[in-house]
Amino acid sequence: MTDLPLTALDETDRVADYLRIRRAIAFITEARTDQPSTDAIAAAVGLSPVQLTRLFARFAGITPKQFLAAITLDAAKRLLEDAASVLDTALEVGLSGPGRLHDLFVTHEAMTPGAFKARGAGLLMRHGFHASPFGVAVIVATDHGLAGLAFADPGEEEAALDDLLARWPAARHLRDDAFTEMHARRIFEEERWRPDSPLRVVLIGTDFEIRVWRTLLAIPFGRATTYSDIAEAIGSPKASRAVGAAVGRNPISFVVPCHRVIGRSGSLTGYHWGLARKRAILGWEAGRCTGEA
Repeated sequence: MTDLPLTALDETDRVADYLRIRRAIAFITEARTDQPSTDAIAAAVGLSPVQLTRLFARFAGITPKQFLAAITLDAAKRLLEDAASVLDTALEVGLSGPGRLHDLFVTHEAMTPGAFKARGAGLLMRHGFHASPFGVAVIVATDHGLAGLAFADPGEEEAALDDLLARWPAARHLRDDAFTEMHARRIFEEERWRPDSPLRVVLIGTDFEIRVWRTLLAIPFGRATTYSDIAEAIGSPKASRAVGAAVGRNPISFVVPCHRVIGRSGSLTGYHWGLARKRAILGWEAGRCTGEA
């Protein structure tokens, strides 16, 4: 396994928590129509009900039953209520989402078309591996800002890194955990989510992809939208499939929230880093929305 730096991010053993959460999510997903009890979920994953409840409290700040509700089909459909109007409003006022009490504060820039065509030539891209609530975070950054964020299970870090770096084959690549750690902390330590200190991200893609990714940044925390709504928002109403492809190629997972795009029916559809992880992120966000006005 790739060695992870020993930082404050490891203190609560986040990667191990995520692996346990994933086992619980797999069971919940299979049994959700039966709305399994906390005891049943705990037994299925080899934990006591108390251990399971503590695990979910650490991970998402909610109970296993609340998490179950957050990832059911009905809950997904509720995420879509008025999604198009919310998205349009956010875009009109130039925000990345209204009422983002618990959301990341992000500022972004796009590489020029020439830089994109050069496939990263002349860029130094530093990468590192860090513990996160959703497994190992694989981070790629330049002097301009965060350029890539992927997730991996232990032992799969290099494959996830290769997937990111393949987008910029002409760039110089250097492992530098100390450099990327500051990005990891800005992303995963909520006390650092401050509007006066936004996280800078660098979007590197085609003009169409960048338009889609910018629109993803307008989806409010705790809400969702659909591929067709995004297509409408960028002025290409017949381009839902192309939008889907662009969403799937988003190189900055979580920060550019492609996990908030779901099917028109409320189905969660696919996710480049695994559907279980998408459910985990949505449940984690649901926990942070609990109690908000």
